Amino acid sequence: MEKLGCEKKLINVTNDVSVIGSGPAGIVAGISAREFGAKKVIIIDRNNWIGGILPQCIHDGFGIEEMGISLTGPEYIDKYVEKAKNLGITVMKETTVLKINNELEIFAVSRKGLMKIKSKSIILAMGCREKTRGNLIIPGDRPSGIYTAGLAQTFINLYNIMPGKNIVILGSGDVGLIMARRLKIEGANVKGVIEILPYPNGLPRNVVQCLKDYNIPLLLSHTITSIEGKDRINKVIISKVDKNKKPIPDTEKIIKCDTLLLSVGLIPENEISRNAGIILDDSTGGPLVNQYYRTTIPGIYACGNCLQVYDTVDLLSIHAKIAGKQSAKNAIKGKNHNNYAEKNIIVKPGTGIKYIIPQMINKTGIIDFSFRLEKPNKFSKISFELNKNEIFRGNLKYSNSTGIINMKVKIPNYSPKSILEVILNE
Repeated sequence: MEKLGCEKKLINVTNDVSVIGSGPAGIVAGISAREFGAKKVIIIDRNNWIGGILPQCIHDGFGIEEMGISLTGPEYIDKYVEKAKNLGITVMKETTVLKINNELEIFAVSRKGLMKIKSKSIILAMGCREKTRGNLIIPGDRPSGIYTAGLAQTFINLYNIMPGKNIVILGSGDVGLIMARRLKIEGANVKGVIEILPYPNGLPRNVVQCLKDYNIPLLLSHTITSIEGKDRINKVIISKVDKNKKPIPDTEKIIKCDTLLLSVGLIPENEISRNAGIILDDSTGGPLVNQYYRTTIPGIYACGNCLQVYDTVDLLSIHAKIAGKQSAKNAIKGKNHNNYAEKNIIVKPGTGIKYIIPQMINKTGIIDFSFRLEKPNKFSKISFELNKNEIFRGNLKYSNSTGIINMKVKIPNYSPKSILEVILNE
């Protein structure tokens, strides 16, 4: 507190469950916490709107898995915003969280001043941000006309501003694929989507509906090796890459364009988590959690894209409901709740597995796992081995590497310091 130097000006607030972030994960988790008994729920967001990125996602497809209907992003989030209002949940907009600590105190600032929010449970739902050219280190000039796919989506869907006419997209992430279709519909010449991997990085349905249906070229095993343009970008140079993703000499091609969109991945927002001492997973970029989505600090939970980058808002919301439920139980029961069992199984990704959640388990029974494969595989078998003994084996149909796979597995009794390894058997 000495570092803030403004103790006398602090606005003190006490609360049952505090949620950081008002995107779909935050709203859904807050509603779930309220429905499972938390009397006072506050959702905090630095933006002046509610819903994260969903208000600008005017395409449909939201809610199919969760609600059985196809909604646009605004329609989807509006249903939950209305429900939150009816439940009496407070949303604090234009409020920036400065830090949290292991005493479950949130320090935040708004136009009203500095606040200290003391909570019984905290839910992290800060979302993620797009990677930029700075993350990629692409050689060449530094002209205008280079945007992330999400920023281009904001321009065209919210402000009716076309980012350009002749467009190249680097990366086949889902937002980039959706924007390729959106720009094509609006009359832009989408010259192609460039992907460094030998397979698409987005959902298969988006590859079909956004590229193939609109005759937009997809160049796999290619990357941009130079950006050129004095004031505005006028061309990119692309090259084929080898199996190590290194450009192959004498394969260069020039594509003239006035706009480059980057759809090259997302970074979970976890600066607050890291500064609080929460242990993060190097593979996901999000916190380590147990099956209740509790982090390594008791009373703090994580959900949504700050935990792992989801493919669909439906699965994100399903998992956020679990985090909300458990945060409410924690607020009501405290350390008597089984969230706090000390004996943990450590869960590790084995051969062929990129990462797996949860990374810790502290109770026997049926556990809901979500994981990604390192690359596409056809008709592989997946096995779960507890202390080298196989406890489950199942079949996987063809799976796209970017798709999260959900699987429920029964965990038997175990001894302290047990290790559960998940292995892909091709």
